[in-house]
Formats: sequence, C-alpha cells, structure tokens
Amino acid sequence: MAKETTYAGMIGDLSRFHAALSANAPDLTHLDGARTRLEKLLTDVQEVAKQQAALIASKQDSTRRLKTLVVESQRVANGMRKLVIEHYGLRSEKLAEFGLQPFRGRPRKAKPEEPGSPGSPPPVTPTVTPGGPVNPDR
Repeated sequence: MAKETTYAGMIGDLSRFHAALSANAPDLTHLDGARTRLEKLLTDVQEVAKQQAALIASKQDSTRRLKTLVVESQRVANGMRKLVIEHYGLRSEKLAEFGLQPFRGRPRKAKPEEPGSPGSPPPVTPTVTPGGPVNPDR
C-alpha cells in the first residue's frame, strides 16, 4: 500500500485504521487507552480540516472583495488627483506633495547648426576632373 502524502489521504487512512481498531476492540483491550486518544485526535483533526476549508472559502471571498475595493479606491483617487491639479494648477510645485509631477515645460530641441556658422567646418564640394572618371585600380 502506498504511503499517503495529502492531508485528505492521511485523514482517510487514519479513519480507516480507527474503524478497524474499533471493530476489533474486544481483541485489543490492552490498546483501549491509545485507541481512545487516537479517536480524540482524529476528531480534532477532522474539525480543524473543516475550519480550514471554511477559511479557504472565506479567504477567496475576502480576496475578491479586496480586489473590488482596491479598483474602486483607485478610481476615486484618480478623480481626486485631477481635482487637486485643477485646484493648485498644472505648474504648481505643491503637486509634488501629493506625488504628482508638476508640468515644468518641455526641453527645447537643439537647433541644427547652419553650414555658414562660425563653429562649423567648411562644406565639402565635389570636384570634377576633365577627361572622365578616374579608375582607382590603374
């Protein structure tokens, strides 16, 4: 017989063993004290297993309720963030106190340098040689 590894399997195995002990109680009178203790422990195990099952169901309900409340809270907070921005203004540094980013303007793009400006190199103009193209392999 394979050894049970799940709680349900172990509880079932203990229940079957206890039933067999109870059925053969007249032959095993010297085990009455241990059998009574096993019966009490088995009753406690079954009660705790029932409580655990109830708590699992309760946990699932609590998780579902928590998710709903968090989503609703986020919606309300988002609306209030917009109202705080409206109250203090988009550029107010006071928004940082609420964890909001004040608008500080966009960084300006650097203008590309014009070819005739003092810091740029002179433009390179291609030169055409008379007599056609030059073959570099010759």
